[in-house]
Amino acid sequence: MTLVSRATLVLLFITTAACAPTAQRSAQTAPVAERAALPEAIRWVRASAEHRALFLQVFGAASERVRELAAGRQRGTWAVILDADETILDNSEYQRRRAAQGLGFTPDTWDAWVREEKATALPGAAAFLSLVRELGGRIAIVTNRDDVVCAETRRNMESLQLVSDVVLCRVNGVSDKNPRFEAVQSGTAASGLGPADVVVWVGDNIQDFPELTQEVRGRPAEALSAFGRTYFMLPNPMYGSWEGLPVP
Repeated sequence: MTLVSRATLVLLFITTAACAPTAQRSAQTAPVAERAALPEAIRWVRASAEHRALFLQVFGAASERVRELAAGRQRGTWAVILDADETILDNSEYQRRRAAQGLGFTPDTWDAWVREEKATALPGAAAFLSLVRELGGRIAIVTNRDDVVCAETRRNMESLQLVSDVVLCRVNGVSDKNPRFEAVQSGTAASGLGPADVVVWVGDNIQDFPELTQEVRGRPAEALSAFGRTYFMLPNPMYGSWEGLPVP
């Protein structure tokens, strides 16, 4: 190798070494800064393998239980009830946007997000709903999205192949879901739907289950004995009725 060739190679190596890290740094700076600004709960939901694994685990267990409970039942006589947000619909993009701006939830920005119809399906949700339909069950979605955005909610679900028989949104700001649970059971939830025996509930908040609130935490373990049998809880560390509770 000539002296000129060696000099050329040295110059090329120096130039490459100087430029590559700079390009790498510029490509990584924005994502790293954004990751640092996001709360850990949002990062966990959007990035972790554990989040996906837990959803598949819970929906898998709920599927096995539905198979057991549906055996011998006549089609259309039984149902499952699920929450929507952070149960079958993933709204972590809304949470990410707000956190990136240093802002929190507001009703107006939430409704604007719902109207985008950009929530995505959570792992295992579509397969679970399809199984319920296949086995002859009805699907009721009981959500505290306001009734003014219920049409958008239905369209968003349909675009994701999240099938349902009825979507019951919050009316007049009444967050208590128990009357809507009872409507599904009694057959008054929607025209054409008769009474149904609800065999399984799925949600991400304790209030997604009949007559339960955060105060159940202080009760004996028997008060939570339905979980894993007819109640199935999904993880949501981003928000919930637990916010603002005193920490022991």
